[in-house]
Amino acid sequence: MIKFQMIGHLGQNAVSKELNGKHVLNFTVAYNERFKDAQGQQHERTVWADCALWGQPNIGPYLTQGMQVFIEGTPRVEAYADKEGKPGAALRILVSKCKLLGGKREAAGGTEQPVAYGPQTADDLPF
Repeated sequence: MIKFQMIGHLGQNAVSKELNGKHVLNFTVAYNERFKDAQGQQHERTVWADCALWGQPNIGPYLTQGMQVFIEGTPRVEAYADKEGKPGAALRILVSKCKLLGGKREAAGGTEQPVAYGPQTADDLPF
């Protein structure tokens, strides 16, 4: 099994859905990757991950655009074709652990400690 961990910012508010009687939150997380090219020039690019968190509906209202989060889960890379037919790939994460780190809540003057969410037992897993 591969475990993926990432700290980044939410690109938009989480979207809550119910599929086959199970609750899922869908959201995107982005982080900036810095690197140097062969000529030594510094570059930066944004890496996006599409995330799905199952069985944790209470965290949905806190997953708002700009919030910094730590996520852990199982990664998948899915190939697709865009509108012009060009091939691409998307990073998708089945999130098993999500921890709120800060961002909008702190900007609003809150001093709350980070809160962790994720399956507590094997019965909480969606599969």
